[in-house]
Amino acid sequence: MISEPIGRQVRSSMLVVGRALARLGLTANALTVIGLLLNAGVAVVIATGHPRWGGALLLIASAFDMLDGAVARATGSITRFGGFLDSTLDRYAEVVVFGGVLLYLLDTDDAKLGAVLVFVATAGALMISYARARAEGAGFTASVGLAARPERVLLLALCLLIDRPLWALWVLAIVTHLTAVTRILHVRRLALQEPAAGGAAPPPTGDPEGATRAK
Repeated sequence: MISEPIGRQVRSSMLVVGRALARLGLTANALTVIGLLLNAGVAVVIATGHPRWGGALLLIASAFDMLDGAVARATGSITRFGGFLDSTLDRYAEVVVFGGVLLYLLDTDDAKLGAVLVFVATAGALMISYARARAEGAGFTASVGLAARPERVLLLALCLLIDRPLWALWVLAIVTHLTAVTRILHVRRLALQEPAAGGAAPPPTGDPEGATRAK
């Protein structure tokens, strides 16, 4: 994923911000919930007919997503539940924003096409996360493909800024499913490289799209 090397550098530089937020009494899990609420606000802005404002606010809300991890790392408050909560609410946030785009498109001449593209793109985004979660639960890594969440958010935000959400939806409807298939094939290749074993697979433990991020 293109965003991973950049993300590692950004996260390391966010520790100062994390310490400052922690001194204000904000916890990582509280920031995770606030991030979801911000994305819900973005969805409302888009749905009420302001895609350009929605695109700008989506970039801000996405940047806010890094703060919960920064607080967790800065304070050493790393918990498995925090990672699970972050990943789960990230999925809700993405679906909510897609819902805002859908409501906006319903009042346009592209309502039918837009509804189909939103459905296909949303399904693809969720399958990317699910494929990674199941891979990690089976003991594999699956951080491969082009359309991880940062890339998806950036593409949608940029197309909203120029009031061309359908452009983003067309790309996402295709690339998300290609990424999910890429992860399936990646895990299959890793599985074929393993020696045959009679034991059962380990129980699912992986969390999608960054659940292992410090929290």
